[in-house]
Amino acid sequence: MSDAGTGPGKVVVNRAMSLDGFIAGPDNAMDWIFEHLRDDLFPEVMAATGAMLVGRGTHEVAKRMSPEDTDYEGGPVFVLTHRPPDEPEQGVTFLTCDLAEAVATARAAAGRKNLEVLGADLASQCLQRGLVDEVLVYVLPVLLGDGVRFSTPGLGRVDLEPFGNTQAGPVTMLRFRVRK
Repeated sequence: MSDAGTGPGKVVVNRAMSLDGFIAGPDNAMDWIFEHLRDDLFPEVMAATGAMLVGRGTHEVAKRMSPEDTDYEGGPVFVLTHRPPDEPEQGVTFLTCDLAEAVATARAAAGRKNLEVLGADLASQCLQRGLVDEVLVYVLPVLLGDGVRFSTPGLGRVDLEPFGNTQAGPVTMLRFRVRK
């Protein structure tokens, strides 16, 4: 969580993950996440979130999901893409700048709260470039066997320091600081 009032919030990679390390199932299926993870399980995370920066692929997957599963009212949503859509989408700002500028733009919009980064490729790029302060992982009690891995190939080693874990119902939330 951010230290409200003392400066900008943190850049946090936020992931729900199956026990076998997948953040999405085959064909980018994510419905299994909402069988276990609800907004009321960890309200402190949503309260600390001021904006989201999402990869285009993750944004497209979310658009195919039911509205109650993707309802987000925590602040502005930014989508980093090389190909913005022809028509604007309500509540979404498409960014075509470089990664560092996108993070800075979204972080400024988050104010003193955290910027949540969603999407395997986008999160890996942010981790590679040292732009992430924390990694938050919700481990769900399911084995998928296949799908989209937690990190993309070529990420390389990223050292993390555990600083918290919380159990709520069937979900375990793990929190790590990124060692820089």
